[in-house]
Amino acid sequence: MFHSKITGLGFYVPPNVVTNDDLSKTIDTNDAWIQERTGIQERRHIIKGEDTTTTMGVKAAEIAIERAGVAKEDIDFVVFATLSPDYYFPGPGVLVQRDLGLRTVGALDVRNQCSGFIYALSVADQYIKTGMYKNILVIGSEVHSTGLDMTTRGRSVSVIFGDGAGAAVLSREEDLTKGILSTHLHSEGVHAEELSLKAPGMGGRWVTDILADNDPDDESYYPYMNGQFVFKNAVVRFSEVINEGLAANNLTVSDIDMLIPHQANLRISQFIQGKFKLNDDQVFNNIQKYGNTTAASIPIALTEAWEQGKIKEGDTLVLAAFGSGFTWASAIIKW
Repeated sequence: MFHSKITGLGFYVPPNVVTNDDLSKTIDTNDAWIQERTGIQERRHIIKGEDTTTTMGVKAAEIAIERAGVAKEDIDFVVFATLSPDYYFPGPGVLVQRDLGLRTVGALDVRNQCSGFIYALSVADQYIKTGMYKNILVIGSEVHSTGLDMTTRGRSVSVIFGDGAGAAVLSREEDLTKGILSTHLHSEGVHAEELSLKAPGMGGRWVTDILADNDPDDESYYPYMNGQFVFKNAVVRFSEVINEGLAANNLTVSDIDMLIPHQANLRISQFIQGKFKLNDDQVFNNIQKYGNTTAASIPIALTEAWEQGKIKEGDTLVLAAFGSGFTWASAIIKW
């Protein structure tokens, strides 16, 4: 039995900065309204033709691989988490394998939205623990901007999300006191429709239906979110899954050196921070700059925290996420 250790991190966000004031030019909103409800000041949107979910994932992955000190030939497997693939099929995992020039290794796509990166991390961790693979590339990447309702009708959702990608290289670690100690995954599909995008989908409205109806009031192909319901569930599940991870490793809240929550809403992060009585140096947030980048949010935040020297060798990290599905997850890591 082995452990898996994060040996390289990287992230990429598009250079196109979109502020709250920029959004207010086309949406009936303002900076104060957005910041009060979400904490977001700006986000990044791709420029069409310059970036996609895959190309951003590739850029983040190249940085992570270089920092890991491994060659591309050493990558044994790819796990790509996203809800916004370039194509309906195939998924972006194989596109990354192609564009990075990797060997004909396996490529797996994970569709668990906001908790997608932790799910992907958990999958990779199992492969390494069993000895099947030695170095696995894990990516979380999202393009939201091209699929949002950028009008006043969609403002409750559209002001929240941004584009970006983060990546990590997981490598075999023989010291069982280091690396990923445990991961914890959950779902509650009874609430699936409370945060969802229903069309196009084979089970309901497919492309042919949308085109045939040509209904300007059809909102089924825009994201829907029951904001208050999601918030209430998020703060409960975040707390539960963090405590679950701590208990599984005989740790307490006092052992947490850094909590990196999914960047869903600054108010959720602040609520969890207050509940666990953590100080500002123990929680990392960057939603103010990037908005909610779904599966990319944790690897982007993890990379930034590491780059800023906020994560040191021997630290105990907690990653936690909650989102569409409903799904939620945590990972406990000894750095």
